[in-house]
Amino acid sequence: MNRREFLEGLALAAAAGLPVADARALSRSGGASLYDAAPPFGNVGLLHFTDCHAQLLPVHYREPSANLGVGAASGKPPHLVGEALLRRFGIAPHTREAHAFTYLDYERAAHSFGAMGGFAHLATLIKRLRAQRPGALLLDGGDTWQGSATALWTRGQDMIDAAKLLGVDVMTAHWEFTYGAERVREVVLRDYAGNIAFVAQNVRTADFDDPVFQPYVMRVVNGVPIAIVGQAFPYTPIAHPRDFVAQWTFGIQEETLQRAIEDARGKGAQAVILLSHNGMDVDLKLASRVTGIDAILGGHTHDGVPQPVLVENRSGKTLVTNAGSNGKFLAVLDLDVRSGRVAGYRYRLLPVFANLLPRDPAMEALIGRIRAPYLGKLNERLAVTEGLLYRRGNFNGTADQLMLDALMAEKNAEIAFSPGFRWGTTLLPGTSIRYEDLLGLTAITYPQVTVSELAGTTIKTILEDVADNLFNPDPYYQQGGDMVRVGGMRYAIDPTATMGKRITHMEVHGVPLEPAKKYKVAGWAPVSEEARAAGGEPVWDLVARYLRSQKTITPRSLNSPKIEGVGGNPGIA
Repeated sequence: MNRREFLEGLALAAAAGLPVADARALSRSGGASLYDAAPPFGNVGLLHFTDCHAQLLPVHYREPSANLGVGAASGKPPHLVGEALLRRFGIAPHTREAHAFTYLDYERAAHSFGAMGGFAHLATLIKRLRAQRPGALLLDGGDTWQGSATALWTRGQDMIDAAKLLGVDVMTAHWEFTYGAERVREVVLRDYAGNIAFVAQNVRTADFDDPVFQPYVMRVVNGVPIAIVGQAFPYTPIAHPRDFVAQWTFGIQEETLQRAIEDARGKGAQAVILLSHNGMDVDLKLASRVTGIDAILGGHTHDGVPQPVLVENRSGKTLVTNAGSNGKFLAVLDLDVRSGRVAGYRYRLLPVFANLLPRDPAMEALIGRIRAPYLGKLNERLAVTEGLLYRRGNFNGTADQLMLDALMAEKNAEIAFSPGFRWGTTLLPGTSIRYEDLLGLTAITYPQVTVSELAGTTIKTILEDVADNLFNPDPYYQQGGDMVRVGGMRYAIDPTATMGKRITHMEVHGVPLEPAKKYKVAGWAPVSEEARAAGGEPVWDLVARYLRSQKTITPRSLNSPKIEGVGGNPGIA
């Protein structure tokens, strides 16, 4: 969608009676007035956060300078970065909002505007917004129980308790499943019973195809019955070890989703919201094919998109949103429901600046109790970084490069692979790298380091498979991660090419990769049960050892691929 098409879409929405939020409002706000940009509207309030990845404290998180869209998604939200994103949404440069939504001038802006998120600050904002919106629901899009040391060590209990105190009403899930099916069931039946509805219409038993969780819940807000349908991450058994959820099936499940929507409508729902962990590209396609959804509150791909995309389908229109990550944002969707249907909406994706919001005392106390037993380990100083350490981006990040360097050095490997995870906080130059920061990049339940002898043809196959996952023109074949990070080997990639033809010019130490030759490759986070059973050390032990030996981490030189075929694409700086 180009700018003209977007404006035409807004005009259509206005003509249909949908009050369209002014996309320029955020650029005019500053300081505490930022939160006055979301006055209540209509009669149904929905608050949404997603992909916080267990970050209880305020953090820095650099948005990507490479978020490429291919095919029909090229140049459209969410695949806009930097100045292209600011222009598209009318956000003024050099403002708080520009810092929240882009990587531009990141270090200076981070020092000027401070850290973002933190559950104590988020709690304050939620209480403020709920006071203006009686009965407003708080929705958690998942990836809440994973991403920090304390979440790993407590098997998510720290975040479970924090979510209850925050006042979450409904959630769906993704990384939560990496604690195993029994742990998820335990939380749903014990901790969440009577407090938080756990919804996932697309998770079913492998034997009898029975639903594992509620597909949706009905809630009445100011006399208006609405349905919240859950969509868990559809590729969970592929992206993670299958044995974690061996008895469950996932998938997009359009047909069961359509039935859930129609069932909710039949029971009187006047608005239907999909709480999704599909990723935004998948949600955009889904919205064009499944009918009866008023809005999709989406997550998984960590895209902070300031305004919804309006998608037409055969019987109406659906708003598609994505609310960022790491606690940086809180989405506010206000609906005006009249005569049994949504007549209008207003949407804001509010950046959560910690220095603009006082800490909620009750949440601050809970966080203090959670962290107290672990403070000595969390605060262990491993090294000091002289450069910016960040992860997010399609091809590489300096934090990932540091991990690749550690893997190659500690395992004497020619090549290293590190997963293209999108979670992991950012460290500013001059900052101490603490054990907590390292776990913020590595805290998973399958952290084993692997060392393998891989033939050149196998290495190419791995890269081609990951590239197809990221750049397949059909969103239903994408799984939402970034490209595997590669150390010790250079290559070129054309995201617009077809499967098997994207990866070329592979070299190790300046010498072309030989198809039959075997190379020593270090990696971590193996999905196969066999690789995990081999008993490699946790990656945080390896990287901690490397950091302690280095003491000072000089700025990382990124081993990024040569990117071809994307000239003029606004998804790359």
